[in-house]
Amino acid sequence: MPNSALFLDRDGVVNVDRGYIHRSEQFEFVPGIFDLARFWTNELRRPIVVVTNQSGIGRGYCDERAYADLTRWMCDRFEAEGTAIARVYHCPYHPQDGIGEYRCDHPWRKPKPGMLSQAVSDLGLDPAYCAILGDKISDIEAGAAAGIGLLVRIGSRDAKMAEPLHDVVADLREALALFRFHFRSHFATAVPDQRRRHP
Repeated sequence: MPNSALFLDRDGVVNVDRGYIHRSEQFEFVPGIFDLARFWTNELRRPIVVVTNQSGIGRGYCDERAYADLTRWMCDRFEAEGTAIARVYHCPYHPQDGIGEYRCDHPWRKPKPGMLSQAVSDLGLDPAYCAILGDKISDIEAGAAAGIGLLVRIGSRDAKMAEPLHDVVADLREALALFRFHFRSHFATAVPDQRRRHP
């Protein structure tokens, strides 16, 4: 049985994108995120991994401690909703606007695949059987570069589809329907519960 996972971008997918947020009171979950997460962790019994560019740290808008506190709070909310985030990877660097050591063209910054490739190694995943859900082309490009099998973007269906080729959904409800179609039949057999939180 292939070892798969769902990769999620954070801002714009897990929470409403309001810029460089760093406090829980700024964090509004996108409607449908917990239903989607429960499908992956409870029905498919596959882990969810968050991969997020967080250049606000590198730009000096917040620090690593504030980010870590917010990440723990976010993961606690998922657990309270009967699901879990297995891992959270973040990239605080920016090649132009980072301050000091954070000014770096880092291999983890999407659209580069570094965060996803690290998760594949850490969790022993088969990327061809994984999916990524993002709201930017950079998410899709990172997924394609990491060999992720199903690339899904939340957004508008442009007349000319951007490269790399990927599925487009209007919202998380459509994303859940797409994942049910693609994955439910593949993982109908019971498998060990892989819900573990390692932010």
